[in-house]
Amino acid sequence: MPQLQLPIFPIGSTHITSTLAFVRENDQITYFNGSMPVFTHDKNDIASFKMITAQFYLNGNAKQAEIARAFGISKISIKRAVKRYQESGPKGFYTPRNTRGASVLTPAVLIQAQQLLDNEVEPRDAADQLNIKRDTLGKAILAGRLYKPKKKISIARPFTLRASAVKLIARRSWAWEPVIQRHG
Repeated sequence: MPQLQLPIFPIGSTHITSTLAFVRENDQITYFNGSMPVFTHDKNDIASFKMITAQFYLNGNAKQAEIARAFGISKISIKRAVKRYQESGPKGFYTPRNTRGASVLTPAVLIQAQQLLDNEVEPRDAADQLNIKRDTLGKAILAGRLYKPKKKISIARPFTLRASAVKLIARRSWAWEPVIQRHG
């Protein structure tokens, strides 16, 4: 008759499930299924950590809640790792991430934009002339990458009061005079 063998884990191991555990020794993390090591990675190797935890879930070795509880991480991070594993497999954790393309505001475009702004062209018109989005140019001004000079104010004629304003001031002029009281 076959005999049931209980899983025996190394001393100092942290249980993920009743059959799965991990041990951190020095800078290495080793995962055990019973007494047999199944995977080892460096403590700073986040890609390998995400890959093996996603694999544990997909193979049915552990539930997402058990993994989250054992490592103190959020369930959503496990869900993201599982999704990446399902879409790309293990290589999806080790390939470089897709990044955005080249910047729209290259040094040459920045120089042209600053020249237009220096010539008192409005930012929206400058953006249209350079075929870039208006928000892009506005954000560059707010970030200090571009400088928008202040508008020049020209005074066409000196300030004069209207006749009705002069009459109003004249009527209220008594309020500005000092009050002299005589005691007698």
